[in-house]
Amino acid sequence: MMGNNRMSFSPAPENTNAGHNSSQSDFAATRWTLILSAARGTQTPIAATALAELCRIYWYPLYAFLRHRGHESHEAEDLTQEFFARLLAKDFLKGVEPQKGKFRSFLLASLKHFLSDQRDRARARKRGGGRKVVPLDGLDAESRYRLEPAHDLTPEKMFEKQWALALLDRVLSRLEAEQTADRKAEQFKTLKIFLSGGRSETYAAVAERLGTTEGAVKTAVHRLRRRYRELLREEIAHTVASPEEIDEEIRSLLNCL
Repeated sequence: MMGNNRMSFSPAPENTNAGHNSSQSDFAATRWTLILSAARGTQTPIAATALAELCRIYWYPLYAFLRHRGHESHEAEDLTQEFFARLLAKDFLKGVEPQKGKFRSFLLASLKHFLSDQRDRARARKRGGGRKVVPLDGLDAESRYRLEPAHDLTPEKMFEKQWALALLDRVLSRLEAEQTADRKAEQFKTLKIFLSGGRSETYAAVAERLGTTEGAVKTAVHRLRRRYRELLREEIAHTVASPEEIDEEIRSLLNCL
């Protein structure tokens, strides 16, 4: 689910190899590289699971793309499910081009191909059999879409914008889960305003509200921001083919917002 408080992309640290997992050895275990490995003939259940997880996280940008192309809400939901039924089919990974690239670009190109190929669409409908291969909440999806402000974005730009927002929500959710596990849930709810660029409270005011010092608040916020950057890079790493693409993807998604 996408929250109301949008977090912002933070600039990459000067040393992009410090404080996060971006080495070539670590990259072998990211979701998109597992999928690319499967395309090269080493398909495993882990790769299929990685693809399903990425689809679960990023289904809404596809729904928004379809709605922005003029499909009615029920049709957009059905097409999204049909597309995933095809994408997650047992033998689909064999057809993925084993070349470097971003999962974001691959997913949109695959959807466009799916829409233009009537035979593939018919097979996807049959294969899906009406079951939901990725849990979509059609009512929630349409409610979210109707909240989008009026704009002149192309369907492709709408997809990219929603991808960036979905990514930020994913990062924020992971950070909140970590803070909750550390018994800092209430503190996080108060301090997360400092992760966005539009905060309205001062450190001193928040410190008074939390019953602590301004210095303690600044330290806690610094740690949150650092961890937020690490999780952002980690999530992006799951959708690109090499660590060198992380910073490029950050810049691209920043432009989408």
